[in-house]
Amino acid sequence: MTHPKWLSRTDLLIGSVRLEKLRKAHVMVVGMGGVGSFAAEFLVRAGVGKLTLIDGDIVEASNRNRQLPALISTENQAKSEIMGKRFKDINEEVKLKIIKEFINPEMVDHLFEEDRPDYILDAIDTITPKITFLKAAFDQKIPIVSSMGAGGRLDPTKLSVVDISKTYNCPFAFQIRKRLRKVGIKKGIKAVFSSELVIEDSLMMTDGSSYKKSAYGTISYLPATFGAVTASVVVRDIIELRQR
Repeated sequence: MTHPKWLSRTDLLIGSVRLEKLRKAHVMVVGMGGVGSFAAEFLVRAGVGKLTLIDGDIVEASNRNRQLPALISTENQAKSEIMGKRFKDINEEVKLKIIKEFINPEMVDHLFEEDRPDYILDAIDTITPKITFLKAAFDQKIPIVSSMGAGGRLDPTKLSVVDISKTYNCPFAFQIRKRLRKVGIKKGIKAVFSSELVIEDSLMMTDGSSYKKSAYGTISYLPATFGAVTASVVVRDIIELRQR
C-alpha cells in the first residue's frame, strides 16, 4: 500500500493500514474559529481524506490573536473558504465540502441524511447551536467529540478528554450539561475541557447576536491546544488506537 511522500512520517508512526483508514474517513468539523480551524488542519495533515467544513462566519480583526484563518489580508473573508483553500495546498487530493452557514436544527438533520460522516468534531462556541448538533449526533449514533470552553484560561496542561458528565470548573460545559439533560442526555458524549478555573475578570458581554451573550478573553495557544486534543481523539478513534 503506497501513500504520498508527504505522509511518509505519519506512515512511519502508525503504519499503512491505519493511514488508509484515515484516507477513507469522512470527518465533519463544525466551527472554523480558534479551536476548529486548528483541529481541521491537524486532521488534514494527519491524512484524513474527506472533510465537511461548516462555518458561516467571516474573519474579523479580533480573531487574529487565536484563529488560523485570521490575517490582515483575509479580513472580511469567509473562514470556511480560506481554510478550504489552505487544505488543498496541504493535500491536493483531500475531498472538501464547504458549508458557509450558521447552524440551525433543519440544517443538521438534512446534513446527516445527505452525507453521513464517520466522525464529527464539534467546535461550536454558542450554546443553542451546539446542543442542536450534539443531540442530533447522539440520536443518530454518530461518534462525536465536543470542545468545551477555551476562553478565560492560560494553562494548556489542564486539558483532559472525558465524558461530558465528568467535566468541571468550566462554566460553558456546565451550561451544555444542563441543556443536554433537558433533552434527555446525561452522558455518552466525549468532551475536551480544561479544569483550570476561568479568569473571571476576562469576561465581557456581547450584543447577543448569533446566540452569544458573553465571551471570555483568549490567549493565542489555548484554542489551538483544544484543537490539537480534539483532533487527536478523532484520529485515534478512527485508527482504533486507544491510549488509556
